[in-house]
Amino acid sequence: MSFIKQIAFKLSPLMLLVLVAACKASEPTPLPASRPLPSAFQTTTTDTASLGDVSWREFFRDPYLVGLIDSALQQNPDVLAAVQQVEMARANVLLSRGALLPQISAVGAAGVEKFGDYTMSGVGNFDTNLSPNINENQKVSQPLVPDYFLGLRSAWEVDLWGKLRNAKKAAHTRLMASEKGRQLVTTALISEVAHRYYYLLALDREKTILDNNVRLQQTALEMVKVQKEAGRATQLAVQQFEAQLLNTRGLKAEKEQEIIAVENQLNQLLGRFPQPIPRSQSLDDQQLLQQVKAGVPTSLLRRRPDLQQAELELQAAQADVEAARAAFLPSLVLSPYVGFNSFNASLLFKPASVAFGILGGLSTPLLNRSGIKADFRRADAAKIQAYHAYQKSILTGVSEVVTTLREIENYRQAAALKEQEVQVLQSAVSTSNDLFASGYANYLEVITAQRGVLEAELKLTATKRTVLQATVNLYRALGGGWK
Repeated sequence: MSFIKQIAFKLSPLMLLVLVAACKASEPTPLPASRPLPSAFQTTTTDTASLGDVSWREFFRDPYLVGLIDSALQQNPDVLAAVQQVEMARANVLLSRGALLPQISAVGAAGVEKFGDYTMSGVGNFDTNLSPNINENQKVSQPLVPDYFLGLRSAWEVDLWGKLRNAKKAAHTRLMASEKGRQLVTTALISEVAHRYYYLLALDREKTILDNNVRLQQTALEMVKVQKEAGRATQLAVQQFEAQLLNTRGLKAEKEQEIIAVENQLNQLLGRFPQPIPRSQSLDDQQLLQQVKAGVPTSLLRRRPDLQQAELELQAAQADVEAARAAFLPSLVLSPYVGFNSFNASLLFKPASVAFGILGGLSTPLLNRSGIKADFRRADAAKIQAYHAYQKSILTGVSEVVTTLREIENYRQAAALKEQEVQVLQSAVSTSNDLFASGYANYLEVITAQRGVLEAELKLTATKRTVLQATVNLYRALGGGWK
């Protein structure tokens, strides 16, 4: 056995150990244990029926609101941008799918090369330099050697360890996550349009209340002026009634400006320039589902787009980790080619010019693998981050449902009590006017009664608006709106 063979035989186990050590992949960080979901939102009911299963066209019964939502879904810039985000994710899937297939290129190449006089290539390609049959004075310089190639070249990385398959899985999972993101934008848009619409109806109602109170206070002002002329009231009483009337008219002007602002906000959600918003005449005519069913917390996982998006992002991050682990292992690349190759263009398409070959090789990094380690650690940290984002989404979802359930219940009670208060105060206004006219009440009692009923009516309108908006919030929190 020659000396070189002996050295190679002795070093082969060492080289094998180095190769095995280089191929060792890092272990990913295990995910923490998940918190169990509660069995119910408020009570121990196991009824799985939920408001979130109702389509938005059935949930909203106002034809004007349905028309506005339709327009928003077709023209809102955020929805249109979310659609393009899905298309970008679909392009990434196409890119990752192509990485699994061989890359084949059509090549047409031409070139020249000048070999050195005292090189193996030079001697092998031109025998006039060092041939013993030619003396020193007969030597000539190496000519330019042309080279022509026309054919196909390919490069294909064989996915031995699943690196490319996991990259494709991550891209496909993110495509599904982007679709859930589009659904999330849709639910948020529907909720926001409904909020602005009910706010607009509430402002209309408040403006009507202010108009009624302006007329009521105008009548009271005229009455106290008559009593002043008869000597039964003072100038101070006239001034107090007039000041209250001016204050109410100022509130009315502010409401008119609020109406314009909310209309413009709603138009912006609809993706159009400011214009009048067609709407119902009364907030009291709005009817939503009175029987609120929340279902069970586990149903949120299959309905809420944000929870599904966070779950898919976690799965994509796990696939990224597996792809990063596979980068530690050897990669096999095959590079076949076939075509016509010749040093003479006129002979290029001769059968003898057909050339083909294949080159295959395994490669793995031995030294300075910091780039691979950094990619793996980044992917592993992103996986843990996605896990915590998913858990946070679950906590947020359950909390939103519980909060809005109690909000609807409490504000419905508040609205019922406020209606009784308004009725009492309206009677008090009528009583105070009669007593003031007969001299049994002073002007301050009349002003107090009028101010009280105005504030109560405005508060009742705001409470009814809150009940409607809270019901919409519950519908969105339960995952409704994207169907």
